Amino acid sequence: MSLDTPINNTQQLDSAVGAINDVLDFKVIDKPPYLSQATITVPATIVDTLYQQTAINQQHHIQTQGFQRGNVPLSYIQQNFKTNLTSHLKEFILKYCVINFLYTKIRSQKIMAADEPRLTSIALEPNKDAQFNFEWTQANPITIHEWKYFPFKAPKRKNYKDLDRQVETFIKEERNHLKDWHDEGLVIGDWVSFTITLAKQDNTILLEQLKQNFWFKLDNEEVESPLRKLFFGKKKGDLFYTTNNGLQEYFSDQLPISYNFCVEIIDIVPHCYFCFEQFKSHFRIKTNKDMHKKLIEVCSYRNDISQRLAMVQDALKLLLYKHPIIVPKQLVLRQQDTLLRTIRENPDYNVYRKQKDFQKQLQRLAEKQVKETIFLNQLAYHENIGATDEDIKGYLNLTKRQRIKEFIYCKLPNLKREGNTVPISTQELKHTCLRDKTINYIIYHLTKK
Repeated sequence: MSLDTPINNTQQLDSAVGAINDVLDFKVIDKPPYLSQATITVPATIVDTLYQQTAINQQHHIQTQGFQRGNVPLSYIQQNFKTNLTSHLKEFILKYCVINFLYTKIRSQKIMAADEPRLTSIALEPNKDAQFNFEWTQANPITIHEWKYFPFKAPKRKNYKDLDRQVETFIKEERNHLKDWHDEGLVIGDWVSFTITLAKQDNTILLEQLKQNFWFKLDNEEVESPLRKLFFGKKKGDLFYTTNNGLQEYFSDQLPISYNFCVEIIDIVPHCYFCFEQFKSHFRIKTNKDMHKKLIEVCSYRNDISQRLAMVQDALKLLLYKHPIIVPKQLVLRQQDTLLRTIRENPDYNVYRKQKDFQKQLQRLAEKQVKETIFLNQLAYHENIGATDEDIKGYLNLTKRQRIKEFIYCKLPNLKREGNTVPISTQELKHTCLRDKTINYIIYHLTKK
């Protein structure tokens, strides 16, 4: 069998992600005044299945005195390499299914987290349920007012004719790109949605109820990427088995491992053209005239700030003024540390750092971002706003062109690891998309005539 073995139509699996809610358990305990702790429990049956499969896999890698490679007894590996196997499985299970499940539960239970969940500990050993423990800062509930009727004056565009020409040229170019596009499979710049399921070496599916969904971008990287190579040329609907090294290293790099995965291509967001239909749907635009007007927002600038960004900032400023939020000091300090790590990657960091009010600016920005996150999360719950697969595609469509990225306020997490792009779990991606969708929802209603 080759590393990437296609499956014919009669073998295709159901593309829907398995009923993970019926398998894993989720419990939350509040620790007043601000802390919440969650435990995700993975049943012993799943732990033991994966433990045995990992031990079987290690028979091909382990060399030990008294046994030839490939002939080490399974019982010997399970007993003498327990620490290695459990350390590997902690990371594997976390990335494979726990993170997806965690973000699903945070949204479905409308948990008012003020920051991202933090992993605190993992307890895992054979013949026992595994427990993954997380914590986050809990935000106090906000009383949401009739905000849709607040007076809001949207920033005006500049009246330069050149702005209209820029938009007209952009629309013409992208429509030509669409006409020229032929589906020849995934290429550099494309985003791909795929499901993944663990399989035995004979291609028998293991734990189908834990089938997981991820997104991955085929980035143009200098470093050779096994994952990019895996997906290059594949098309929507393709289904195949693979022992690709990129997948092994993403889920865990603690052991030399060669799991057999069943992968199905669920959807593709091509980079070749900007999709205007997705754009119109994403912003609830009905006419080409309104689409033109919307695109002007990222072309019209005042004081180096686009009309779009100014509109978002003004809208959030108004809503935060009407809904005062008190945030814990430790939460602001944690966000400051996050900002500082990002700023240090900027070539102008030393220039910023030497400014007299650098620390005050950093603190103000951190506090503002924390308040925005809290408000957006709670408004989304209050208005019953959800994130769908179409929302993800609409969001990723905005990442295709540098100027159009200005429509995105809530940025993706860093997906680079040692120079290579890594996948992101679909539920974590929806978490980001939901906040951005909530901003669009706010602006739609505040500017509605």
